Amino acid sequence: MPSGLEEKITRYGQRLYGLCIKLCGGKSDADDLYQETWLKVYCKLEKYDDSQPFEHWLTAICVNCYRDSLRRRRFERLIIDFPSNPEKDSVINAIPAEDSTENTELWEAVRRLPEKYRTVIILHYFRGYDVKELSAILQTPEGTVKYRLYRARELLKGELSP
Repeated sequence: MPSGLEEKITRYGQRLYGLCIKLCGGKSDADDLYQETWLKVYCKLEKYDDSQPFEHWLTAICVNCYRDSLRRRRFERLIIDFPSNPEKDSVINAIPAEDSTENTELWEAVRRLPEKYRTVIILHYFRGYDVKELSAILQTPEGTVKYRLYRARELLKGELSP
């Protein structure tokens, strides 16, 4: 393992996992994203510019891995053939409910946002990144980040208003 990677996993691992959960919305996908992110960090650690904050670099890798997984899913078709509806229902009912004390209605609305809006909302409001940091992480102009935040808020208002 490259020098210092264990320390970085210890220092940033919990925050990274929290981000993975927020992006994916489920533990299984979040576990995969978390592992894929650290694997890419391991492979690209020599390319890290230590004049930049490590957490921003790590977050950018995580977001890019997440986007890659979304692209892969678009082309995959998952077909599950159940012999009967009762079997299908038993599998669906066996999926554990999400354990969250957070506002479920808000999270459902955030999850329904298009990926580019969902990502900026999560990184800005739930991870605390400002527009300049988001611009660097997402490799997107600040104006675009501001617009996406604005548009995402408008979409959420529409979803959540009575």
